[in-house]
Amino acid sequence: MIVYDGLKSDFLHSVENDTIAMEIERNIRHRMGLHVSKSEFQAWNNSLNYMYKVLTDTLIPQNAGIAIEYNIPQTAKRVDFMISGYNKNHAPGMVIIELKQWSELKKVDGSDALVETFTGGAMRRVVHPSYQAWSYAQLIADYNATVQDKNIDLKPCAFLHNYFRNEPDPLDDPQYEAYTKEAPAFTMGQVNALRTFIKSFVKYGDNKELLYEVDHGKIRPSKSLQDAISSMLKGNQEFIMIDEQKAVHDEILKQAKACQKDHKKRTIICQGGPGTGKSVIAINLLAALTKSNQVVQYVSKNSAPRQVYATKLKGKLKKSSVDNMFKGSGSYTETPVNMIHTVLVDEAHRLAAKSGMFHNKGENQIKELIHTAACSVFFIDERQRVTMDDIGSVAAIEKYAQMEHSEVTKMELVSQFRCNGSNGYLAWLDNLLEIRQTANYDLDGIDYDFVVCDSPQQLREKILEKNKDANKARILAGYCWNWPKEGRNNTNYHDIRIGDFGISWNLSDGKAFAISETSVNEAGCIHTTQGLEFDYVGVIIGDDLRYENGHVVTDFTKRASTDQSIKGLKSLYKENREEALARAEEIIKNTYRTLMTRGMKGCYVYCTDKALSDYIERRLHHKVIKYPTVGESLGLKAAESVAVYGKNAHKS
Repeated sequence: MIVYDGLKSDFLHSVENDTIAMEIERNIRHRMGLHVSKSEFQAWNNSLNYMYKVLTDTLIPQNAGIAIEYNIPQTAKRVDFMISGYNKNHAPGMVIIELKQWSELKKVDGSDALVETFTGGAMRRVVHPSYQAWSYAQLIADYNATVQDKNIDLKPCAFLHNYFRNEPDPLDDPQYEAYTKEAPAFTMGQVNALRTFIKSFVKYGDNKELLYEVDHGKIRPSKSLQDAISSMLKGNQEFIMIDEQKAVHDEILKQAKACQKDHKKRTIICQGGPGTGKSVIAINLLAALTKSNQVVQYVSKNSAPRQVYATKLKGKLKKSSVDNMFKGSGSYTETPVNMIHTVLVDEAHRLAAKSGMFHNKGENQIKELIHTAACSVFFIDERQRVTMDDIGSVAAIEKYAQMEHSEVTKMELVSQFRCNGSNGYLAWLDNLLEIRQTANYDLDGIDYDFVVCDSPQQLREKILEKNKDANKARILAGYCWNWPKEGRNNTNYHDIRIGDFGISWNLSDGKAFAISETSVNEAGCIHTTQGLEFDYVGVIIGDDLRYENGHVVTDFTKRASTDQSIKGLKSLYKENREEALARAEEIIKNTYRTLMTRGMKGCYVYCTDKALSDYIERRLHHKVIKYPTVGESLGLKAAESVAVYGKNAHKS
């Protein structure tokens, strides 16, 4: 949907009369029902006056189409500025311009898409403006039938009109070249260069006809996108489905396709523990449903699994349409009903009520996701809720599905394909951590490499050795050590210190911890590893989990002050001590359960609490303990002992 559209002559007239921002605000309120902030209103006034300066060039046709705030269908994304027309060969085209108010930015080392700039009242990491412009153009090309059928050439660029460019400049750093080549960035003093760029693609006006056709174009995935994701999946061993995974996949595929035919709203809840293949099924569904002309999105709250799966699918490609298929769970606060065909929600137990940087947007992520899609699929394991904000549960999904008039189907994945395919290890772990009672007291007979290390150095040596094979071993840790801002990009800054042992938390450099070649030298936390798997993990258990008086106990006061997962727990403790302690126990035990089930072949642990270490060691193998008889405890001989026991047997 286009918020504002007109000819170039209309746009110039509105800017000259100082009405352009008011026209956009009025249209957004009437067409989208949204309130416009004062800062956004001022941004329009500022940026559009610069675009006025650009468009006063008489060689840019007066009847070229102008669109402002084009809401890309099936997303909550809005393109700032579009100019439509025909090139010198009379081929249709559009220039897509991302407008930025920024006056400074810093590069993020090791990232081809992230920069750091002052926005929202603080320095924050955001995508490079060229990446943003390119991704919007790619999204429109991938899903708009008119663009595909009419071969409309989309040309993205960015205009940072307040930004003074230096030589060299971080904006132009070689690490961003894949996107700056596709979508050049223009800055202060480059009005003429931007004019030249526009005139290269818009020589003749179209009386905004192309804008109308694109705005009313059917939504469907392009053939090139379908072929791309299918070819990426082929031969990728990590996404091969086996046994019940294929059965569950086929049933979900059937129901999702049925939604397109009978227009019924469906919600599918797929429960499964660690390693049962929930993510594998989700990625295969992403490809299969896209191939069947559906608009599909993979959704997770944590960025780590999205980043890893998109990277694995792309292989060696730096940029790909696949990126646009992976979304955060907070992307649906303002979306209309059934905006897309199917959402595949991985790690649904991590969904939150509110969205946004300050947790002040939207109503409830579960409700919003069900509202957004004709078919919503939730992959969930309630025992992996690890923060105070995690609200994902089967009951909550059923509740909101009923509110949205969506029929519910429940499925369950039982077979375990991680931890060497051993459900016994998971049962033992639950018993060990006193999460639930099981019959698995020890690990005898279970083919899983589990070792209690005497020191964190021993744990590191084991992981470094295992990582040599396939870069699939990682060190993980409970969140008992702070993550200060000043050391987040320095592997030599050791956040975690235990005696003379030191290691950095995973670096904040934009690289995926699970697949980076160097991240074996850092420690990952729950937020960088949940939903992912390795061959081996080494887990450092901090002081928040101890063994006291014959039981595994938790202590939320030993968590790091930078840990946002228990934010609000101290306040709850003052109001309701019992509830706070129960919530803390669930979070801490679930955290370590999740960390200790990331390894497919083995898990090595080091405990800062010696009593916990000894307890886990005792629980590894069954040992026959010879208890003294009553007689022996009294110092009697064997024959006398039997007699005494027999005499007192009726009292026992």
